[in-house]
Amino acid sequence: MSLIEAFLGVAAKHPERTAVIHNGRAIRYAEMAQAVWAVADLVGPSPGTVGVPATHSPGTVATMLGIWVAGGTYCPVDPGFPAQRQQAMLTTAGCRTVFDPADVPWHTADTRIARRPLAAIDAERPAYILFTSGSTGQPKPVVTPRRAIDTTVASLGDLFDLSVNDRVLQFASLNWDTSFEEILPTLTVGACLVMNDEAHTGSFPRFLRLVERQRITTLDLPTAFWHELVHYLVEDRFALPPDLRLVIIGGEAASPARLADWAALDTAHIRLLNTYGCTETTLITHAGDLWGPQAKDLPDSHSQVPIGWPLPHVLQYISEEGELTVGGPCLALGYRGLPEATEQRFTTVDGIRFFRTGDRVEAEPDGMLIHHGRLDSEIKIRGIRVNPAEVEVHLAAHPSVAAVAVAGVTVADHVSLAAFVVPRPHANPAALDAELHAFLRNRVPRHLIPSQISIVDELPHTATGKIDREFMRRQLP
Repeated sequence: MSLIEAFLGVAAKHPERTAVIHNGRAIRYAEMAQAVWAVADLVGPSPGTVGVPATHSPGTVATMLGIWVAGGTYCPVDPGFPAQRQQAMLTTAGCRTVFDPADVPWHTADTRIARRPLAAIDAERPAYILFTSGSTGQPKPVVTPRRAIDTTVASLGDLFDLSVNDRVLQFASLNWDTSFEEILPTLTVGACLVMNDEAHTGSFPRFLRLVERQRITTLDLPTAFWHELVHYLVEDRFALPPDLRLVIIGGEAASPARLADWAALDTAHIRLLNTYGCTETTLITHAGDLWGPQAKDLPDSHSQVPIGWPLPHVLQYISEEGELTVGGPCLALGYRGLPEATEQRFTTVDGIRFFRTGDRVEAEPDGMLIHHGRLDSEIKIRGIRVNPAEVEVHLAAHPSVAAVAVAGVTVADHVSLAAFVVPRPHANPAALDAELHAFLRNRVPRHLIPSQISIVDELPHTATGKIDREFMRRQLP
């Protein structure tokens, strides 16, 4: 069964059940289904790739599902991105049209849902296009087919043990695939999705009060945010809301110290689920309970926190170099319009197609994976995969920059970008930092803007002539 069939089945069986609560307004499954069909009618049959300025709103959810009902491909674009970046993404994805979620028609009076047959759609047809960071300065469009998202959503419903009684907070940006982990399993089992602007204020007290007030049972958080939340809970002795039963973390390595802090709190009844996955392998491929009723022994506080085990729908292969490669029905089709990049990252082993993750791992005797870093220079910035080379390309485009190198640095349990810049002779070194930050704000999203820009006379090199990024990291305060 496809996720669209599952959603429409829930809406037909339980039309009065609450599907979404947005800033206090309840939207029933019947209303959501009607909006989905309305969007499908507006975009028309087989609309191709549809660009969507995605925001935290029920309209974005209805638009995504409506495009899929129509047989189209959903392509979210953050309206907060610089205009140049937005247009480049729409063009690269091959968007024929753009549909604004604000234009979704909502009908609240009639709870009946018209019985309309779904058009037969090839499982290999693209469901959505999302972007990852690329070394050329341009984001790479990942094309994910319907069979991948359908398979993964069904698997995640089981992993999260979701039921109609769950209330899931929609926290992630609607422009990243983590939002699919929150939205799709929820709406295909008949649970309630909670969307509220107070979740994004940056205030932990307000965030926790919202979770308690809305009786949230499930949170899906970037690991960096969870690190900060744990620190707040420890320092302010703030109790977790009573209805919370599952906290999902992912996006980067979890800190053993924060895990020990979490275990010392009143959290034994809450599942803490660590997850791993790539955009090219569709949401989560590996997971493991770190703490709570389903966890095994707590990892030693001085050891690395494990990634977990592969989910049932996932195939994995670890190369001689220790690189984790992932296969199975969760695999993306590749990068749109980039055959060489697709061939480089997608490979075939014993006749089976795999994706090379670039992550070095080691399997424990019980199959649990431990992460041992990257085989390339990619890093995660608050759960978003970033290639430092993309940032270097943009900085090098500034007329006052002669040379530049970018690296990831760890500060207070999270990773940020640091840039070392060699100015041209005519440049004013004292003003260059501010100039470069302003320059980048007009070209790239916030996660690609370095938190530190150091102006230096020359870049450090290793004995083999490569940029010495480790030396760069040591020079930072």
